[in-house]
This record gives sequence, C-alpha cells and structure tokens, in this order.
Amino acid sequence: MTPPQNAIQIKVNQNTYIKDPQSSELGQRIISSSVEMIFELGFEQFTFRKIAAEIGSTEASIYRYFESKHMMLLYFISWYWNWTEYRLSLSLANIESADERLKRSLSLLTTEVTEEGKFEHINEAKLQRIVIEESSKAYLNKAVDDVNKDGAFADYKRIVANVASIILEINPKYKYPHMLISAVIEGAHHERYFAKHLPRLTDSVKGEDSIECFFLDMVTKTIKN
Repeated sequence: MTPPQNAIQIKVNQNTYIKDPQSSELGQRIISSSVEMIFELGFEQFTFRKIAAEIGSTEASIYRYFESKHMMLLYFISWYWNWTEYRLSLSLANIESADERLKRSLSLLTTEVTEEGKFEHINEAKLQRIVIEESSKAYLNKAVDDVNKDGAFADYKRIVANVASIILEINPKYKYPHMLISAVIEGAHHERYFAKHLPRLTDSVKGEDSIECFFLDMVTKTIKN
C-alpha cells in the first residue's frame, strides 16, 4: 500500500543547502513562505530580508539553511524534479508497453500541476510556476559549471535519461533521445509561460490541453519517422 504523500519526504540534493530545511519547523516555514513570496513577487524582488520579516525571524536564521537565494532556487528546482520522479514512478508502475509509458511520461512532464496540499510546506502548483518562470536563472549564468560539478542538476538529468531510455525501447536507432526530451521539457515550460503572458506565441485549442497534445504529437511522429 502506498503511504500518503504527506508522509513522504522528498530527498533534495544536499549541495543546495547548508542545513536541510525539511528537518525543522523553522526550515519548513522558510521554504513554504519563500515559495509563496517568489510566486507573488518574482525571484528578482525576493530577498532573505523580506522573507525573514514575513515569518517573524532574522536573515541570519535563513542563512543557516541557505548560503544565497540562488542556492535556494536550486533547492526548489531539485525538490521539484525529485517530486516529479516520484510521480513518474507511480504513473509507470506495472506498465509494460513502452508506448504507454512514453505517453504517460510526456503527459506528466507537460501538463499543468493542479495538486495542492499534498505536502504541508510546499504548494506544488505554485512551485511548478516558479520552475517554469524562474528555473533558467539557475543555469544561465557564469557559475553554472561549478554548480553542475556539485550535482545540482543531477535530478533533472535523471528524469531526462529515464524518459530517453523509453524512446530507445521504441526506436533503438533514434539518435537524439536526450535532446528530444530536454527540448520537450523546456519547450513545454516556454509554452506555459507564453500562454499566460504572450498568448499570440502559442496556440489554444478548445477542449484539449494543446501544449500536452502538441508535444505528444511531436515526439510520436519524430521517433517513428
């Protein structure tokens, strides 16, 4: 029997924090309130000073958990991809058909999260929006190589590798499985952003999730050609 999600602790790359915020009540308040504030204000306007005032604590207490807000963003990205991996493992369990596993994987990677309240200290829907709007700032910078050496993106890479392996089951001769899946993930994020802020750059089809349908159609035709 699967335990309830609120009894499950998502493991996060330990190089993204100084002290695990999930290990204490204060740490959980920090990450819970930070998700809310980044969602409302954006990453640029978010500061440790503001979050300290919001939770009635001090900046020093937050620095005991995270050395910078950039590392906190890496923490949230790691949490998101580990949670996504957990959801994938549930969705794909006991599914023998590679085509069905690919379809389910693409659906999970491209649809909008509507779940809320499964974890007391993280709003999953708002966290996905943060990943969509802010995650590129975690790697489009000069420090990316050093951060990568510390394994900060290992969780994301593992998701890509796992879904890429399904593509190779379907078509062992397909040459670009990792490139295709990373393009799907980043592309879906861009399309979600466009749909909200720049709608003339995407398409909306009544009665369907056009972003999910587009990427499923694209991948299926690409690997079978």
